[in-house]
Amino acid sequence: MTALGETWTAGWPEGQVRTAGAGAVALAVVGVCGASDRQLEEALPVVTAQQWRALTRWPGSYLVVARSGPTLAVIGDLSGQHPVYYRREAAGTWWATSATALAALDGAPADPVALAAHLAFGQPDVLASRSLFRTVNRVPTGHLLQITPEGARTIRYEPTEYEPVSMREAAPTVQAALAEAIAVRMDGRPVSADLAGLDSTTLACLAARHRPVTAVTFADERLRDDDLAYAQRTAAVVPHLHHHKVPGAQETIYYAGLEDASALPFTDTPNAFAVSAAVKRTVLDAVIAHQTAPGVHLTGVAGDGLLSASPSYLADLLRERQRPRAWQHAQGHARLRQTSVWSVLGRARPAARIGLADGWRQAAAELHEAPRQWEPQARRPIAWTPLLATADWMSIDVRHQLADALTTAADELTEPPERLAAWTDSQDLARIGADASGWRTLALDEHGIEIAAPYLDNEVRRACLAVPADQRGTPSRYKPLLAEAFAGTDVLPDFVLERATKGGFNALSYAGLVQHAPALRRLLGPSSRLGAMGLVTDGPVGAMLARAAAGQATAQGALHVAVVTEVWLRQLEQAGALWEVTGRVAAA
Repeated sequence: MTALGETWTAGWPEGQVRTAGAGAVALAVVGVCGASDRQLEEALPVVTAQQWRALTRWPGSYLVVARSGPTLAVIGDLSGQHPVYYRREAAGTWWATSATALAALDGAPADPVALAAHLAFGQPDVLASRSLFRTVNRVPTGHLLQITPEGARTIRYEPTEYEPVSMREAAPTVQAALAEAIAVRMDGRPVSADLAGLDSTTLACLAARHRPVTAVTFADERLRDDDLAYAQRTAAVVPHLHHHKVPGAQETIYYAGLEDASALPFTDTPNAFAVSAAVKRTVLDAVIAHQTAPGVHLTGVAGDGLLSASPSYLADLLRERQRPRAWQHAQGHARLRQTSVWSVLGRARPAARIGLADGWRQAAAELHEAPRQWEPQARRPIAWTPLLATADWMSIDVRHQLADALTTAADELTEPPERLAAWTDSQDLARIGADASGWRTLALDEHGIEIAAPYLDNEVRRACLAVPADQRGTPSRYKPLLAEAFAGTDVLPDFVLERATKGGFNALSYAGLVQHAPALRRLLGPSSRLGAMGLVTDGPVGAMLARAAAGQATAQGALHVAVVTEVWLRQLEQAGALWEVTGRVAAA
């Protein structure tokens, strides 16, 4: 990438690094990008005009690096699969898609407050540009990094909310975006896909229109869902879907093999899929067994967040005084959850009365108070940034530091979204994207397979999120946007579009907690790295693990994030040198 100055890549296939232009105007795309070489050349006037968002509209998932004279723009994707980090030095600005690599330049340590935010909130953008390492900055979702002779700054290029589009109007756009997302990945390599829920089945069927697909369904008897039955019916009627059942085993559960941090590939950030690595390995082993070479594996991850919506949108309906619609939807959610409509509306009302900044101030006030008694998140009031149970496991000092950082973030907040659903959707997808990136590392390292998550592509995301949350998340229909997009086509069988059930891995999560509780107790016990930083305290963690071992209701999400963060910190200690200098050139 000589036209782009001191920019280089490491570990990317040659076909996924493409450039255009030279000298004062240049453009590079890194990753899976649907733009042809001619389109890249034709985009150079766009670079000159610094119309950066237009460079993010091609199908696929990719990073953009563009130079217009003295200005360099680095643009990651909207879902965090291609994150951008930077650090300022006296001689200029370093940037990378790896925070760990930038931290390793001088051994910058992990930032305890940023780690506390990661554990307590699960929303990547709460502390804006703060990464998990001191001195390393993160480019927030929807922003780009601009470097000029005057220095580096982040600029928003994506709106915080989209102009609303009706479901009927959006349906053709969603169908086209998904079709293009699949087509751009059909590059001649073998293709495999999960064949389980509605989301993954859609991708598998779209891919089968291009070439044969090795379709796999993880079917453990402990799951007790109907994924396998639907997968077998689908494969029987859709040409080129070659289906394989992947049975579980005693150790194919969550939390297996985590005591040895070196047994997992190191990821740039704590990776949620580390907990389910035993399941993922079993699935990818089956894929390799039925293919001639490693290829691309399609997953429906993030489909839930795009094609449906959590009940948090009820707060938006109340804020906008759409009371009849709020009442109607609350009735539906109450029936699904077997509770009262008043309880559903009661959870939504507090968030309807405040905005994002005040939501953060409210969370900061809670952090200054004594830790709460645990109760399931579904019983707590809806919040802009809910405090997870992990927030109650931290030392008092760390809670106060986190509260102060949150208050500062509230005071400095600019351009907040008006709708809670828009903020929640954005943060959920950013978190899922970072996790998917970690899964990609695991799959490439151990199997040579490239994980593809088309629902996280920019254009798929934009097409879906333009439909208001109360239409995507209506309780009377299951994922109506997908049904609207593919109804009347021959892509999906009718019985798939009519499906109203969803599988889940809770049984394997609980089995793992019960079976591996002693190992997890050691992992998060007195010698834990989180404990040394005050990010967990022994009493509440031990009590929660005791509940898990007894088969009682447990803060699964909180334990999950604490475990993977502890594993990541231990891996960080063992990481080898990330840089070497040859002459005047440094390489990662």
